[in-house]
Amino acid sequence: MPPSAPDKHAIEVRVRYNECDPMGVAHHSAYAVWLEIARTDMLRRDGRAYRDLENDGIFFVVARLSLSYLLPAHYDDLLRVSTSMRTGGVKVEHDYQIHRDRLLVAEARTTLACVDRSGRPQRIPAGIFGARARRGGRAGGEGPGTGEARSR
Repeated sequence: MPPSAPDKHAIEVRVRYNECDPMGVAHHSAYAVWLEIARTDMLRRDGRAYRDLENDGIFFVVARLSLSYLLPAHYDDLLRVSTSMRTGGVKVEHDYQIHRDRLLVAEARTTLACVDRSGRPQRIPAGIFGARARRGGRAGGEGPGTGEARSR
C-alpha cells in the first residue's frame, strides 16, 4: 500500500515547572512527551483512543525518534506542536514542528510500527486513523485536548 498523503493536526502545550532544569529551560526529555501528546490527540480527534486500539490487539511502538533542538523553550512558554502523519503498510510516520510564537524551537520525526499482542508487525487495519487518513486528505485539527494540551 502506498503511503497516504499527510494528515495535519496541532496542539498547544505550556512548559511546566517540573519539565525544566534549574535555569528554567525545558529539559530535552520533555519534548518526547509533548510529541506523544500531539500524536495521541491527533488519533483522539478522529474518535479513537489508543486504549481502545490496545483492547482490540492493535499496538503502535516507537521504532525511531529523531529530534533537533533549535532554540530553548523556557518555563511557562506556550508552545504549538504541529504534527503531520503519513501511513503505509505497517508504519506510521509523524513529522513535528514546535513553535513559540513564530519561532521554530524544534523539529522532530517519529516512526511507529503497528504490532500485534505478541509484538509481531502487522498491517495497519483499515479505518484506524479516521476518514481523513482513509481519504489521504488534509485535516484541520479540531478536537479535545489532553492534560495540559489544548487543540487548536
